[in-house]
Amino acid sequence: MTLLPEDLLLIRCEFLQFNLSLLGSLPKIATMRIAFISSLCLAASLFFAACGGDKDAPKDTLNSGKLTISADETYKPIIEAEKHVFDSSNPDAHVTIEYKSEAECFKDYLSGKVRLILVTRDLSDSEKQYCGSKNIVPEAMALARDAVAVIMNNSNPDSLLSLDMLRGILTGQYKTPFNVVFDNGGSSTLRFIQDSIMKGKALGTNVFATHGNDSVVNYVSKNPKGLGLVGLSYISSDDDPNNTGAFISKVKVAHLLNDSTREFLQPYQAYVALRSYPLSRNLYYIKNETYYGLGTGFANFLAKDRGQLIFLHGHLFPLRKSTILREASLDRSNP
Repeated sequence: MTLLPEDLLLIRCEFLQFNLSLLGSLPKIATMRIAFISSLCLAASLFFAACGGDKDAPKDTLNSGKLTISADETYKPIIEAEKHVFDSSNPDAHVTIEYKSEAECFKDYLSGKVRLILVTRDLSDSEKQYCGSKNIVPEAMALARDAVAVIMNNSNPDSLLSLDMLRGILTGQYKTPFNVVFDNGGSSTLRFIQDSIMKGKALGTNVFATHGNDSVVNYVSKNPKGLGLVGLSYISSDDDPNNTGAFISKVKVAHLLNDSTREFLQPYQAYVALRSYPLSRNLYYIKNETYYGLGTGFANFLAKDRGQLIFLHGHLFPLRKSTILREASLDRSNP
């Protein structure tokens, strides 16, 4: 059993009270000396309890203190929106978010540098074993569903792609040559494509890494033979007050073939929600916090109504909020 500083102080006080109860049977001079020593002991106990007793106590709570998070840079627009609302509701909380590649986020978490990361996958079995060896107790939860968008230059006449065609482009074997760009060499997007599309095949010499999702969009917009893969947040239009899923106009968003339904689909929210769009993935939080600290507070905010609503308006599909999808048809005969 671990005793807190206040418990130790209580024991000291009870011990002193017991000693003082014996004073009546001692000579007066002895009584005065014992009382003086007892007072000194009590004062010392109070001093050390006040100065050093809470040295190892947590410095943050659910809605106050300081916290540094590592987050996949693919999600910077939507996570910044989440942070803005969280900060406005919790003025005593100071959350710093460092955006970096997914590989760097996991490195920060496993080294103990941060207690919370936002990434596109859960820990692997080997990573969980490592956590166990280091007494790290991970907790992971899927927060929202995202998609990887394939973007092309607006001059490209054809934006219909099957996964086999995309694989051919990525290996450099497709009939039409493309220069393919990713956000960076350690990104979640690159790892996801290697896992879900390449399946062990090597990327071609026509595949390059740049410096972030914005750089991918800019490159493709200026190069007719450019093809990029970016997170959904980076191609969703800000000029979309009704949240209908409009895309930015500076690039063309490819339609990908769903092998089951034989439909060519773009990464609209409903298709992402149902995983009909082939390149869908989840956003997770992974935390290691054994008390109710600010990491838990921010993670709870992301998983509850307000945080989930922000994901919804950011064109991701919220996974912790009940959502009803309804089919709708457009009557073009009645303008």
